[in-house]
Amino acid sequence: MQGPFVQDAGATRSRLGRGLSSWLLALVPAAMLLALLSRRVWDVDIFWQLKLGELILAHHGPIDTEPFSALHLGEPLTTVCWLGQAIMAQVRLLGGWGLLRVFDALCWLGGLWAPAAACRVRGARLDAVMLALLLAFFTSFHIASIRPQSFAVLCFGLLLALRRLDPGVLNTVLLGTPLLVLWQNLHPSVSVGVLAMGASSVPGWLGWLRDPKHAVPWAPTLLALIGCAAMFTTPDGFGILDISARNAEASIAIGASEWLPLWIPANRMTAIPVVTVAATAFLLVWRHRERTDAGELAVALAVLILTVTAYRFVLFWAAAMVPVIARTVSAPQARPECNGLPRGVIAGHVLLVAVLAPVVLPTRFMPGIPLEALASLKQERVRGTIYGDFPFGGAIIDVGYPAWRVAYDGRYYRYSSEEWKYNGGIENGFVPLVDVVRKWRPVAFVLNARHNAPLANELTRNRKWRRIYDREGIVVYVRRGLRPRA
Repeated sequence: MQGPFVQDAGATRSRLGRGLSSWLLALVPAAMLLALLSRRVWDVDIFWQLKLGELILAHHGPIDTEPFSALHLGEPLTTVCWLGQAIMAQVRLLGGWGLLRVFDALCWLGGLWAPAAACRVRGARLDAVMLALLLAFFTSFHIASIRPQSFAVLCFGLLLALRRLDPGVLNTVLLGTPLLVLWQNLHPSVSVGVLAMGASSVPGWLGWLRDPKHAVPWAPTLLALIGCAAMFTTPDGFGILDISARNAEASIAIGASEWLPLWIPANRMTAIPVVTVAATAFLLVWRHRERTDAGELAVALAVLILTVTAYRFVLFWAAAMVPVIARTVSAPQARPECNGLPRGVIAGHVLLVAVLAPVVLPTRFMPGIPLEALASLKQERVRGTIYGDFPFGGAIIDVGYPAWRVAYDGRYYRYSSEEWKYNGGIENGFVPLVDVVRKWRPVAFVLNARHNAPLANELTRNRKWRRIYDREGIVVYVRRGLRPRA
């Protein structure tokens, strides 16, 4: 028989163990932020988005005519993501790439943290919430990048948190309406929120049909209807439908893997985290079916279908999985236990990483982004159209506008299907250098020597062009005898 001293010692060790475990769990959000800030900048489109954001700031509103593309100057320009572009541009102007990286990472992670915090407030255990965050992060980490889509994930996470907190129909509408309108102007993907809220309401309506005494799901239903209206609360109005359709069509035609289903060869490796987390969640839900909320599960299933058909929706699915997993891992409690953690310790860890990481981990860019090559070209002080591979267009715009214009860039909706076919003809050697020069009258070429080999080889043999840069597969040519301009 154990004495009181032995029992007290065992209880003390147990409390110490729980306390240590809680402190380790509290590091999870900060570790997520650190992992995100350690990545290189790889998205090639953020460059033109930032430059367009600077123009929006200078204009004090959306830009409605094309400023960058040589053959489309002055044509009508869509205002997709105009507010998100302006905010990101302002952040970079204030603190450079370091501050922009932190700001974007906090927005991106906020889409996961918001529903997690709501689950915690509603009584989910700390270990359950952190497990949900880790699985969601594992699912979507590899697609994370600096771009306005981070705003969309944040707004989606806030919408999920609003539903989890369930402050009543009136408060839900009052809080949800400005969120949905803001979301659509930051990034035109509020239709995902419409789908989610529609799916969330389905179990409630089915229950009401079976038994009229069942509560009517007014909150998600009204949010879905408000979201439908919010889709058109941008400067593009109803034109957003045509713009989104053209962007999707062009993205699929050009072979952008994020717009293609998970089962294609290019997405098979990225499908592994999705399949792993989906299987894990299925086992948890099956084991603890009594803890599952039908509305949250319906949202996760609906967004999973989107993700399977187009991989770009995996960010939204990751956020939707957080409340599902947090519920199934632990039974709800009346109040979340403190676990021995001082108030604000999680936020303190996150703040520490946000301040120190940009200093310890300065901004790095993927080698495939031709910033060094463009710096060499800028020394030539040329003005006019720079013909570059379309993934290079964003960097060309950011580095050289207004002196430089581009032939192509990553805005798939900007160029017609015929123009994209013409681009394919150039890359495959069907369109010769003389036709490219006649069409755009470029003052320089910035090419991936392997991807655009036929054109690069012609430039090498042509005496009218001289190569000024050749490194890591990127080559730059300028016209011989072209005098630099002041």
